[in-house]
Formats: sequence, structure tokens, C-alpha cells
Amino acid sequence: MSTVQQILANKNPGAVTMNADETVLNAVLMMDRAEVGALVVTDVAGIGIFTERDLLRRVVAKQCDPATTLLRDVMTTPVATCRPETSLFECRATLEGRGIRHLPVVDANGICGLITNRDITAFIKEHGS
Repeated sequence: MSTVQQILANKNPGAVTMNADETVLNAVLMMDRAEVGALVVTDVAGIGIFTERDLLRRVVAKQCDPATTLLRDVMTTPVATCRPETSLFECRATLEGRGIRHLPVVDANGICGLITNRDITAFIKEHGS
């Protein structure tokens, strides 16, 4: 059975990360440079995720200043995660079951990637299940 590790082996970047004490503006600039729609937010208490949807709903719609708003105040938490050895079937079930688009991958050393349903679909299309 195919696993997350097989996707991560060819994915660049694996995961864009930023500290929870950074501003939304810095996060958006980093997301733009990396050409990604989400980043994993690290915090002493764990991890969160900040997505384009969070930017729209929690910053723009609430008329918050991105230059002074901290990621910790607008990130999504708690976050579902998976491990490199998790099957693609399990990941897809988590994504669809929770209605989310991004799934951080963690191992004993911390964050090692981020996968999406699109990544899973592309992998299965190219390699089979």
C-alpha cells in the first residue's frame, strides 16, 4: 500500500513553516515566495496551520491589519496530522472526513511535510494505489 513518505520523496517544498509569533503579513509574503496556499505554524504548545482561507475569513473579513496581527491569533488549531508511514487511503479519509485540504506530516523530529488531496490524487494517477 502506498504511503505518505512516497509523496514526500518527490515533493518540493515539503512544508513551509513559520513561528506563531510572526505577523500575517510576513506569512503571506513567505507563502507568495514559496508559491503555496498554506503553511504550518510552529508554537511551543504544538502546531497550527495558516491557509489562504484563514487569511480571508480571519484577517480580511474582520478588517485586521496583517502587519500587526500575529499568526497565533488567526491560525487553525488543533490540526489533524499524519505520519510518513500513514497510508494514502487513511490520509484521504482524514482529509475528506474533516473537510480539510492540508495535512501536516510529522515524525519523531517534528514537521517533515505537508500533503493535500491533490498530491494523493496525482500520485495515484501516476503510480497506482
